Amino acid sequence: MHVRVLGSAAGGGYPQWNCNHPNSRRARAGEAGAKARTQSSIAVSADGQRWLLCNASPDLRQQINDNAVLQPAAAGPLRASPIQSVMLTNADVDHVTGLLTLRESQAFNLYATSRVQGVLAANSIFNVLNPAFVARHAISLDEAFRPLAADGSELGLTVTAFAVPGKVALWLEDAAKGVDIGAVTEDTVALEIRSTVSGEGFFYIPACARMTEELAARLRGAALVFFDGTLWVDDEMIRDGVGSKTGQRMGHLSVSGADGSMALLAGLAVKRKVFIHINTTNPILLEQSPERAAVAAAGWEVAYDGMALSL
Repeated sequence: MHVRVLGSAAGGGYPQWNCNHPNSRRARAGEAGAKARTQSSIAVSADGQRWLLCNASPDLRQQINDNAVLQPAAAGPLRASPIQSVMLTNADVDHVTGLLTLRESQAFNLYATSRVQGVLAANSIFNVLNPAFVARHAISLDEAFRPLAADGSELGLTVTAFAVPGKVALWLEDAAKGVDIGAVTEDTVALEIRSTVSGEGFFYIPACARMTEELAARLRGAALVFFDGTLWVDDEMIRDGVGSKTGQRMGHLSVSGADGSMALLAGLAVKRKVFIHINTTNPILLEQSPERAAVAAAGWEVAYDGMALSL
């Protein structure tokens, strides 16, 4: 099974377009130890030919152009794509906007929870996805399914979506009703993806507000986990003067500290741990930073665009 990191940054990318934080300035200047990153997404394939896209980033067009495995074959039809299915983990702007890039009458299957499918159906801009080409499938939590290629054949993958603590997408928040931070609902899901041939699998968790006993039990002994690495500390954006919200308010568990993801996953015997969905302010983006050294010492890797892994 092949896994390709298309985008490793949080919403806005790295550097974020309007951000003058020192991290962003270093990336914008092209410093070697501050690699630019697009917004979070991965692609998975059992055969290296047909791919399942996990989240559709606003940067999807660039990601396709940067990854030859997602481009039409040189000797193939004049219109074609190796992207056969798309799976959404939530309705965040940085995970659904790329669907608009896929509007060119290209057949693929679109999977998401009933909640997220309902959000897409209620927003008429997503009607550009012609139903004659794009089949929308509502999936049930904790029920494994086999995503299909455009022609109806199986991709050789089994996907299980399960709820993790999170919140409704920012653009769907209702001030009158308040926001349930850390709610375990269909609004934020994680994915367990396995090969139907080898049985090897991994977890993709780009957003998570807190660790639960149930989540820890799922991850224990896993071969590979991609985990929410948005912020180093909870008040990072406030402290650095670039925002007014904590990580918790945005539905993200911090990397560092006794209640952070490094500490909480330390005893779970996960063989390979990779931070993904990293905010432009997070010092782990800088390869020579003490924070990057700390995550490496704890056995973690920091995802980067184009990172390729095999299971």
